[in-house]
Amino acid sequence: MTTRRLVFRTHAIRRMFQRRISPEEIRHVLETGVMVEEYPGDLPYPSRLVLGWHTTRPLHVVAADNPAEQETIVITVYEPDPDQWESGFTRRKR
Repeated sequence: MTTRRLVFRTHAIRRMFQRRISPEEIRHVLETGVMVEEYPGDLPYPSRLVLGWHTTRPLHVVAADNPAEQETIVITVYEPDPDQWESGFTRRKR
């Protein structure tokens, strides 16, 4: 998927700084990753959870598209916890 202009929410910027995740890594995840979950009820735009890899590091990015402004809004980003995700980080543990 080709991403549009990226807009980072304040929460995402804080998490990026805390977790040492760059905007380039996020763009890479959004362009090459796989959608893990969809959140169609999110407002003001439906969002999604995308899994991607930066070298050997898995990253989850929650993002939403604003088609009117041709932008992708980055809501949060994190390295998935193996205690909460099954191997491969595409399914939550029950």
